Amino acid sequence: MLNVPSQSFPAAGSQQRVAPTGQSRNKVALKPGHSLLDWIRLTKSGRDLTGLRGRLIEVTEEELKKHNTRNDCWTCIRGMVYNVSAYMDFHPGGEEELMRAAGIDSTDLFDQVHRWVNYESMLKECLVGRMAVKPSPALRGLSVPPPSRQEPLSSPLPAKDHRPRYDWFQTDGTVNIIVYTKRKIPSAGCAVVDLQGDTLRVEMLLGKMSYLLYWLFPCCPVLIVQTAHSVGKVQVCLHKSVKDKWTKVGQPLEHHDTFIQCKDRELSYRECVLVSKSDVTHDTQVLCLQLPPGSNMQVPVGRHVYLKTSLQGTDVVKPYTPVDQSLIPPSQSSAEMGSDLNLMIKIYPDGLLTSHLASLPIGSSLSVGGPEGSFSMRILHDVTHLYMLAAGTGFTPMARLIRLALQDLTSIRKAKLMLFNRQERDILWCSQLDELCTKEERFEVEYVLSEPTDSWKGRRGRIDACMLQNFLERPEKARCLVCVCGPTRFTELAVQLVRQLDFSEEEILIFQG
Repeated sequence: MLNVPSQSFPAAGSQQRVAPTGQSRNKVALKPGHSLLDWIRLTKSGRDLTGLRGRLIEVTEEELKKHNTRNDCWTCIRGMVYNVSAYMDFHPGGEEELMRAAGIDSTDLFDQVHRWVNYESMLKECLVGRMAVKPSPALRGLSVPPPSRQEPLSSPLPAKDHRPRYDWFQTDGTVNIIVYTKRKIPSAGCAVVDLQGDTLRVEMLLGKMSYLLYWLFPCCPVLIVQTAHSVGKVQVCLHKSVKDKWTKVGQPLEHHDTFIQCKDRELSYRECVLVSKSDVTHDTQVLCLQLPPGSNMQVPVGRHVYLKTSLQGTDVVKPYTPVDQSLIPPSQSSAEMGSDLNLMIKIYPDGLLTSHLASLPIGSSLSVGGPEGSFSMRILHDVTHLYMLAAGTGFTPMARLIRLALQDLTSIRKAKLMLFNRQERDILWCSQLDELCTKEERFEVEYVLSEPTDSWKGRRGRIDACMLQNFLERPEKARCLVCVCGPTRFTELAVQLVRQLDFSEEEILIFQG
């Protein structure tokens, strides 16, 4: 029997919801009876999905290559081999995409598109075994353990050291850790602090880079996280359990004081409590999750988090982009303080996770991972005209982007949102958007409905070249950015139309839905 390791989820570098133009994730319409719930039922049915009658084997490269057909499809992800033949008709990306992984080590391919997918739980009944490790000549005859994935060491630094650093000081009752990021920090913050048991984890999300401090630490609750945005300083203040003098701040753990790309950093989870639900539309709610007492999370704009829960014995995970409590919250909202998290979620009647979330009572626990993503504020540098094209819940990443543009980006002369929905009742935060238009002359919003009532006086139809030509102005000497988010077909068409209006690749940003 093989000793199958328990791997972390999701894999390091999980996919950011912001992706380069043209790299959208394709989805296909699944046949009836092939939903996620149907797949979970199949895995629980006792059917042999590996073809090996419960045996686990070591798989050589030569053996893996043999299993490369539609009805006999093996693939390797992070050293573990799965028979995914039975999953073909259940794969949201379609058979063609899954066959790209047939008979090969598909770890890199998987990481490009599916990093956040909980494959270990989804495919555990498809596990064939472990890839055989080729021993080096010097080690022949020895038992060689499979290589474990390590986080990379610090990325190469430029000539001038822009690496963050930290310092600490203490009083009789407190310990204060100061991180000097050496760059300006957005008002939303960038610090994620978790004091769980006897470990303290402080992570700074700085564009595409992650700076981590990680100690074995005497138990004491987080008091407050303060951020000096303009000078890039973050201070974490903690109470001592016992009033005495410390000779050191804590015992460093693995990966302490490392500065690497976010995509290479392992994801951290914490248990949150559902404290409230509020209706936004007839099928959309904002869920407010309270972080545990030892956690403080400042989610940068453009980042997402993961909700994870166990349903019928299988971990189900989905990414969501946080929103603020309102479109323009007070200067010190709870979202800024990092004590809670607001997620705008559309409830689908046949959606396994969203139906579960809709039925959750207040006080329930949910596991939250992240934040994650590589969105950088640099793309907004010197932008004068920000255009946003969103369909349905594709509005969620735009909500914080609007606030950022109007409150923090002095270069923005105009921010315009075109929001597409089926019916008027589907428009998210409609009254707040209208109110913002009256208060902020730099902001405009246009609603487009595909199934309007006779009384609707706004735009009708679907996205087309004519409406975009009028919407996407390009004044002289303007620096424009067009942000797009929505279902795959909407996103692909929108990007195609924007390109036809002579916007360059650098002027188009896709938020993946």
